[in-house]
Amino acid sequence: MPGTVWTDRLAELGIKLPSVPPPAGAYVPAVRAGSLVFTAGQVPFVDGVLAATGKVGAEVAPEEARKHARTCALNALAAVDALVGIDAVVRVVKMTGFVASAEGFTGQPTVLNGASELVGEIFGDAGRHARSAVGVAELPLGVPVEVELVVEVS
Repeated sequence: MPGTVWTDRLAELGIKLPSVPPPAGAYVPAVRAGSLVFTAGQVPFVDGVLAATGKVGAEVAPEEARKHARTCALNALAAVDALVGIDAVVRVVKMTGFVASAEGFTGQPTVLNGASELVGEIFGDAGRHARSAVGVAELPLGVPVEVELVVEVS
């Protein structure tokens, strides 16, 4: 979408970026290195409250986890916006997602599609990214999913 102003696209989609969740440790939500912004892993905080805890495939259904992945991606984009402004995004380069998985759960890519599809809705072709979807035994604060982004900015 050449010439797109991403704030206009967000408004068109009816998406409002949330406030950046405060770090749960000794780190910052996002860091710029040259033309890249790296976000810290973002968990499904909504208005300062965790939206869910538990493992996917046990306490958390995969479709519910997919929605939480979308929330994580919104929080990551909020961190980018707070650092450089969302309109500075040239493209989304990489997404890494972690899914707290019950034994035998192998649907991590489907869960992370919630985040990837959101990025695609917002950024179109500039949102097409490389991705890793990793199943893990536990995540911080007991959350079911965590997402981090690398974006190229102008």
